Amino acid sequence: MMRTIKTFDTTLRDGEQSPGASMNLNEKLQVAAALAELGVDVIEAGFAVASPGDFESVKAVADSVRGSSICSLARCVNKDIEAAAEALKNAETPRIHVFLATSPIHREYKLRMTLEANIEAAVAGVKYARQFCSDVEFSAEDATRTEIDHLCRVVEAVINAGATTVNIPDTVGYATPAEMYERIHSLFKRVANIDRCVISVHNHNDLGMAVATSLAAVQAGAGQVECTINGLGERAGNCSLEEVVMALKTRSDVFNAGTRIVTQKLVPVSRLVSTVTGLKVPRNKAIVGQNAFAHESGIHQDGMLKNPTTYEIMCPADVGFQKTDLVLGKHSGRAALADRAKTLGYDLNTDELSRVFDEFKKLADRKKNIYDEDIAALIQQQIHEQKTPAAAKSPAADWSFVSYDLHCCTGKEPALTLTLQKDGREYVKTISGGDGPVDALFLAIRELTGQDMSIKEYTVQSVTDGEDAQGETAVLLTRGGEVFRGHGVSTDTLEAGTSAILNAVNRMLR
Repeated sequence: MMRTIKTFDTTLRDGEQSPGASMNLNEKLQVAAALAELGVDVIEAGFAVASPGDFESVKAVADSVRGSSICSLARCVNKDIEAAAEALKNAETPRIHVFLATSPIHREYKLRMTLEANIEAAVAGVKYARQFCSDVEFSAEDATRTEIDHLCRVVEAVINAGATTVNIPDTVGYATPAEMYERIHSLFKRVANIDRCVISVHNHNDLGMAVATSLAAVQAGAGQVECTINGLGERAGNCSLEEVVMALKTRSDVFNAGTRIVTQKLVPVSRLVSTVTGLKVPRNKAIVGQNAFAHESGIHQDGMLKNPTTYEIMCPADVGFQKTDLVLGKHSGRAALADRAKTLGYDLNTDELSRVFDEFKKLADRKKNIYDEDIAALIQQQIHEQKTPAAAKSPAADWSFVSYDLHCCTGKEPALTLTLQKDGREYVKTISGGDGPVDALFLAIRELTGQDMSIKEYTVQSVTDGEDAQGETAVLLTRGGEVFRGHGVSTDTLEAGTSAILNAVNRMLR
């Protein structure tokens, strides 16, 4: 029989640890809802004890998302476990995920623990978590650099203590596929009670082998893979959910395993996560990259015309790629927009549809042809602009763009008048200076908002083809060592850049 492998998505926890990828509460709820619709088995919503914000985000996801288990990370420390349990108390199916490092380097330098104390702490953490939750996962941090004898003892002990899932993470991305296969295979041979739990893996991508090591673990008997959308995560990231899912589906003849993921939603969810994190998907990214199903070579094109299977091992529609067609115009109504948004993977409520429709009408007056990507960009911009309940009450998080009047030419400093709005009042700044129009706009924004900040990254890309395409701008601003992300979309790239900077400023003020 074909096995069903559980998907454990940690985009909201480990993925968010990517520099500049932090999400506000509304964005986390959007992503969590999308992951549940995607068919993810377990959503790791955060690390509840880490901060009040983390606690609130875990609680909000647990309170509202149904269809997936909701999980919070916790150290094998009572206060961590108590915070996780409290945040998860309204979850449909809660899971507490406790972890403890087991490798010699961690035991000696970080924990200062003996072998026996290490096992005792792991057991105590699992037992305490079981007092609050019947579904408890234990992770042996840095398991691939842990002595196999000690790892076997830890795994057997935590299963006896009540762990329902035991995770064997390659925390530093060090293992090769062959080594991971052997490690998981050894556990199945040597741990007497291993049939009482699900063995999981969480592999980092430091050497570019996270997907390969995860698939090797599945071949050795692992029943759960921990991953993130677009492979997000610390350093080089994690195992990519879309890659491991489609590898299992496409090569079921090899792995004899699959998942319950609705693969047609992979591209929309990938785009959503890319938008809310500001981390763009490379064009050549497997499965969800813009070039994943593009063919430019004459030989490839000839083969594709004769039979697509000559060069495509997957159907683009199976992962959610839609053919880009002209779908709506300036006379289209709300119902047509709502239907098209649904097709693209967005389920808009009444208020969201109203805001997107207003922006759609404005765009229709400025742009002759409106494509699917244009509609997706408008929707994603609204996701960025929506505030958390707490932020909505704050008068500070309110800056918005009104207009600019810019004069510039080669070899001369720009002259700019910028008008912004806050709390219904307009603020105007006129400056002469800056190294080009973008710098002039940024200097004016910095003076008007009073924020001592600098630009770390500023990127612009076209949403669609054509001379009237919308420009999508993403920025990273720094202030006092902190990084804030912003996003803006407009047919006027300078307006898009201004909106992106203001989006980041509002995050600072929140």
